[in-house]
Amino acid sequence: MSDLGDLLKKAREQRELSLDDLQEMTKIRKRYLEAIESGDYKVLPGSFYVRAFVKTYAEAVGLDADDVLRLYKHEMPAPAPEPATEPVVKQPRRSSQNASDRWSKFGFTGIMLSFVVVIAVIIWVYAINTNDSKDAPKVDDQTKITDSTDLPKEPVKNADSSGTGQTGTSNGNSNGTGGDVTPTTPETPTDTTVTFARKSGRTDLYDVGPAGAHTVQITIKGGKNWLEVREGGSKGKKLVYENAADGTVQSFPLDKSLYINVGRADLAEIAVDGVAIEDGDRASSKRVQLDPVKSDSTAPNNQTDTTGAGTNNNAAQ
Repeated sequence: MSDLGDLLKKAREQRELSLDDLQEMTKIRKRYLEAIESGDYKVLPGSFYVRAFVKTYAEAVGLDADDVLRLYKHEMPAPAPEPATEPVVKQPRRSSQNASDRWSKFGFTGIMLSFVVVIAVIIWVYAINTNDSKDAPKVDDQTKITDSTDLPKEPVKNADSSGTGQTGTSNGNSNGTGGDVTPTTPETPTDTTVTFARKSGRTDLYDVGPAGAHTVQITIKGGKNWLEVREGGSKGKKLVYENAADGTVQSFPLDKSLYINVGRADLAEIAVDGVAIEDGDRASSKRVQLDPVKSDSTAPNNQTDTTGAGTNNNAAQ
């Protein structure tokens, strides 16, 4: 038994207190009280509890606890030093938390920037598609617009009213009625074709065939519409240059290239010999140039051989 334990035990016995009574008073387990009296401090949970239990025991038996601790401090185990690693443990936690906060801010900023970039890309793609849809030609390069139109033929005029004259060589009739015949007039082409050839800038170029006379008709309907017509191309001679009224109908012979510019394609109809030209029917401008197909060779005029007739006439005379 230690001196401290002997002192505490004598003070308890003087007050006629048992260990059970002291346990009830201090709420310290009986085996811990016995360990304090015997000086076996290893039984206690730790050095901190040794000083706390000794102080409580001394106060319960009427001793000055501070004097007891001061006089017998050499018998009690030294209190364990406070862990110095606690600030070190806390510091990484702060750093981790700060790093987490920074990453959260960076992540939020990155999400916002990505959102802005996505919106900008969508707007850009929409603008590109809109411009392409406005400028894209509506007519396929290989599309051929063909319509058959029957045009009246000019009758052949013969110089011989009796109808007995013949064209070409004559063997000469004895009555001398085989006279000269007026050459026939070339026929107007009956099958008109309007074929998309190519695109030059914003102008669609069409080839109109076959070679011969053609008529272009422009009809304004649905409201006023800007109309520009030039002979020979976009910089050629002005034929029409005005804001045409609703119901206007203009016709032009197609013997040279004909350039047509309308303010709104949906308010205008362009046709060659009744063959309509596809203009997209959009509320935007349309530029068209019609180029007539040139004939490769000119057919020779019909000629009348009057040699035989003249000989017969001379012989008759």
